Amino acid sequence: MNEEFPRELTIGELARDAGCSVQSVRWYEAQGLLPAAARTAGNQRRYTQVHAARLNFLRHSRDLGFSLDDIRGLLSLTGQPDMPCEEADQIASRHLKDVEIKIEALEHLRDELKGMVHECRGGRIKDCRVIEVLSDHRECQHKDHQPLEAKKIS
Repeated sequence: MNEEFPRELTIGELARDAGCSVQSVRWYEAQGLLPAAARTAGNQRRYTQVHAARLNFLRHSRDLGFSLDDIRGLLSLTGQPDMPCEEADQIASRHLKDVEIKIEALEHLRDELKGMVHECRGGRIKDCRVIEVLSDHRECQHKDHQPLEAKKIS
């Protein structure tokens, strides 16, 4: 491969190499997270290694659960390589705290479900502990649980 003229990628090749779908590539592009690709005379998108690197960054960030806003913030920092990384640390620290809160909520959820399953006597629905607890929140071991979506503090 000639280093002066790196190989361009089709959208299918870019998606395959990044482990995502063509629709995801188009979506990231529409959201402004992936720069628009150059087009051929036949209007086909052509992507470069810069696009591939950006898409891998996006995919890895999403795999780690970063929000799109956080990813936008992190991407904006990549254009300022000599800047201190304090803001990136703050974004990652805030995300870590959110993850820890969700883990705690999931542990309470697990305990609640274990209790319901353990107390279920396998009889009839009219005596089923699972149905009883789901029907009356006062029967829960942890009265303060909320949907996981509500467990974000940032």
